Order: sequence, then C-alpha cells, then structure tokens
Amino acid sequence: MNQRRRKKLSRQLYEATLDGDLARVAALLRRGADPERRYDDGATPLYLAAVQGEAGVARLLLKAGAAPDTQSEGMGSEGTALCAAACWGHTETVRELLTHGADPNLREDHGTGWAPLAWANNGPHPETAALLRAAGADGP
Repeated sequence: MNQRRRKKLSRQLYEATLDGDLARVAALLRRGADPERRYDDGATPLYLAAVQGEAGVARLLLKAGAAPDTQSEGMGSEGTALCAAACWGHTETVRELLTHGADPNLREDHGTGWAPLAWANNGPHPETAALLRAAGADGP
C-alpha cells in the first residue's frame, strides 16, 4: 500500500473514531487502516477512542493490533489510553483496555507522570478506580 493511501486511511480512521462509528472503523480496518498509525498531531487512534469513551471502537482497534500501552504523543493528547479513559471515568473503555493487556500501573510521560488509578481518583470516578484496583493497580 502506498504512502498516500495509508495517509488517507489514517485520516478516515481518525474521523470515524471521533464519530464513534463502529461500522466505519471496522470497514477501514478491513481495508488496511493501521490501528497503530499516529495522526498528524501524534495521537494514536486508541488514545482518541479512550478519551471519547468509545469502548466498542477501542475493542476493534485492540483486536486489529493496537498495542494497549502505546504512549500517545500529540499536543494535548499525550499519555496512555488507559490513563485517558481513567481520567474521564470511561469504565467500559478501561475494562476493554485491561482485558486486552493494558498495564494498570503504567505511568504516563514515559513513567514520570500519573498512573491510571491516580487519574480515576482525581476525577473522582470511584467505579473506574475500583475496576483498576481489582486489576492490580497500586495506590490509594
């Protein structure tokens, strides 16, 4: 697949992820969209799905090969998908990420930032925090 086509599919995946359009995300992944390819701003598709609370989209991306612990590097969208979902209290998205192997103790900013449980507690999102603790997250 040529670079131009990959870029077009990436842009379309970005838009479908923002819209929470499961059918379109699935179709784009079948057409060869890379679930790990960063957008122009450095954000990963999985991070965007996590911020939006799109558990179904996150599931599709993870099943298509998105790594659950990849750090997003976009301006304003830096961090891990699990931290993003925990920050906003998106419990179902947190559950999907954990089911697919996300590390409940992985800190953002390459290990120097907050862990998912800190984000959930700061919310405060007690249901999300309880899920993270049940998955082995350390902390208060």
